[in-house]
Amino acid sequence: MKAYINGKIYTGDKILSDHCVLAENGKVFDLVERSAIPAHIETIDLKGRLLAPAFIDLQIYGGNGHLFGEFPSVEALKATYAYCLSGGATQFLPTVATNSEAVMFAAIDAVREYWRQGGHGVPGLHLEGPYINPAKRGAHISEFIQQPTLDGVKKLLSYGEGVIKMITLAPEVCPDEVIDFLLQQDIVLSAGHTNANYRQAMTAFEKGLKTATHLFNAMSALQHREPGMVGAIFDHPDVRVSMVADGHHVDFPVIRLTKKLLGERLFLITDAVTESLNGRYSHRLQGDKYVIADGTLSGSALTMIQAVRNCVHHVGIPLEEALRMASLYPAQIIGLDREFGRIEPGFAESFVVLNDQGDLVSVIN
Repeated sequence: MKAYINGKIYTGDKILSDHCVLAENGKVFDLVERSAIPAHIETIDLKGRLLAPAFIDLQIYGGNGHLFGEFPSVEALKATYAYCLSGGATQFLPTVATNSEAVMFAAIDAVREYWRQGGHGVPGLHLEGPYINPAKRGAHISEFIQQPTLDGVKKLLSYGEGVIKMITLAPEVCPDEVIDFLLQQDIVLSAGHTNANYRQAMTAFEKGLKTATHLFNAMSALQHREPGMVGAIFDHPDVRVSMVADGHHVDFPVIRLTKKLLGERLFLITDAVTESLNGRYSHRLQGDKYVIADGTLSGSALTMIQAVRNCVHHVGIPLEEALRMASLYPAQIIGLDREFGRIEPGFAESFVVLNDQGDLVSVIN
């Protein structure tokens, strides 16, 4: 057993300034006052800093020069995990943008092998496509977009059983039988790269889609005579949606307005890629964002801690809420909220340590 002492503890609900965290065998054992720490226990001095739940990134394509979404491998997963840890995320969903069946199957194989080798931090795979609307493909490659059929979807999910955790799709291009089948599986369906009108979007949400992908980006816009996918997300009481808080995908004042409307339904992703000049998906760093050859925005250069800091410093979201947007809310989306996203007994010993400026000092995992 060990004790984290001499710091502030953000539990996921409140900040405690007079408590310590006891941890044992990778789990939080208890939160106690300093005077209640058992004798002769190992102590970790937080030096007055803030201990908070580690982050979870539900959409990231690669890191440290390894673009997993294009060249899936165990090595790419290890490199992406290291990148995630550098930004405070101890859990992530490696993501494959619309691609060939061969690449998707290779990504599934890579995750399985990563697990077999004892790899950490990957609860599953996020497929962003291939069932998207060509009108909202963004930087996705049109030739890989598929019209979903029940047989094709069953083949993909059969191969990816136990690995595929999340699928981003355009609900308006999916037959009812496909949506109904997908909703019966143990995966998260997220509306994205979609040109659905308001009625189509609300129908999908009422069927059971409860999540949407990178709000405003690659989706039908809010118009005063056609509210579109954005309007449906705003209007539905339960749908949760990710956002890329880098100031490029969405301007900071828009994030502020959106947060007022959505409250706890808004959560953070990085949507990060890494420089890759080979393959069909090439990403070139331009300032603090990535673009493809024609200049189209193709991904962020964010880490999760930078997304949190942007929400605090450029949007005005309180630190505690920004931390929940990066930890608790993503955990809830993928069903990990009994293990991650809070510091309380029974939860994982998976923390970030922040200084008074909100900088990441260390990651405990």
